[in-house]
Amino acid sequence: MIELPELSPDELTRYSRHIILPEVGADGQRRLKGSSALVVGAGGLGSPVVLYLAAAGVGRIGLVDFDTVDVSNLQRQILHCVESVGSSKLRSAEARVKDLNPHIAVSLHEEKLSADNASRIFQPYDVIIDGTDNFATRYLINDACVLMRKPNVYGSIYRFEGQASVFHSPGGPCYRCLFPEPPPADAIPNCAEGGVLGVLAGVIGTIQATEALKLLLGIGSSLSGRLLLYDALAMRFDTLKIKRASNCPICGEQPSIHTLQEAVVSCASFSAPAQGSAAQEITALELKERLSADEPMRLLDVRNVEEYELCHLDGSTLIPLRELSDRIGELDPQIETVAYCKSGARSRKAVELLSSKGFRKVSTLSGGILAWAKEIDPSLPTY
Repeated sequence: MIELPELSPDELTRYSRHIILPEVGADGQRRLKGSSALVVGAGGLGSPVVLYLAAAGVGRIGLVDFDTVDVSNLQRQILHCVESVGSSKLRSAEARVKDLNPHIAVSLHEEKLSADNASRIFQPYDVIIDGTDNFATRYLINDACVLMRKPNVYGSIYRFEGQASVFHSPGGPCYRCLFPEPPPADAIPNCAEGGVLGVLAGVIGTIQATEALKLLLGIGSSLSGRLLLYDALAMRFDTLKIKRASNCPICGEQPSIHTLQEAVVSCASFSAPAQGSAAQEITALELKERLSADEPMRLLDVRNVEEYELCHLDGSTLIPLRELSDRIGELDPQIETVAYCKSGARSRKAVELLSSKGFRKVSTLSGGILAWAKEIDPSLPTY
């Protein structure tokens, strides 16, 4: 039996509201102090998870991220502040945790999670919390947890809706029991471009933190075998039952996955135009030079109305991608058209559509309006 660490007088006072709970008590708090949790992603979901695990007294918290803080993160990523913009998310998170609870040990893994390093990173931790925003990493986390027999506290958010569950708790299903294979790339909504209600990250992240604490304490009934669905607009929670699939490719009776592999899928990972297509890319600098020379062309913005209102290129025509097929008659195929979106994914789809309808002089702005803001007009608001 592992000997539990003792609590200092300061910790007894700090955690007193936990200790007076019969379900936790002093032994439970000591158990939290002797436990460890790994949070993958120090962003929207990771922020409330890290803060509440640290406040609760989980002795060691590991963080995996390799990104820097951007001003657009501050709407939902409450770990970070204005002074952190441009700096490492992990360094920002570490400073915030130490400010909140100096009794917590923080381990930083400032690298991109991959099939090569997942086992090494996961190995020392009791529970893994998935705070990521893309399918490739979700499948990687799931597979590593199954192969290493570690519980996976899952959460995801998009626009006004969120999900949470616990995967691969003893006898319970894993993520692949629910979604055996990643969906087609062009069926995945772009995480950054779809938008998200900031407080939604707090709701789902706090649920994840709750599930992680219950697992570490060994109390209550976890979300294992259940998928919690949250609709913020309707303020409604629903729960779906999930069964462990006997034919699951990794935790089933005859698994086909025995080693970690990278899932080839990402948000808005659209294919490039087919070889021989008239579709071409144009850089922000090339477009500026041609516009400065007053060359006749149409700028076609295929983002949503809300994005257009936030920022757009002067003189552009707005037709959201989802409406383009029905409104294609509004465009003259004889006029050269340059389509653009946020970063280039939707505009490539627009160019493919226009090319298939007989448009021959079409191209996409490489890197989208973000590239224009970075290379041509830094005063342009970005998101």
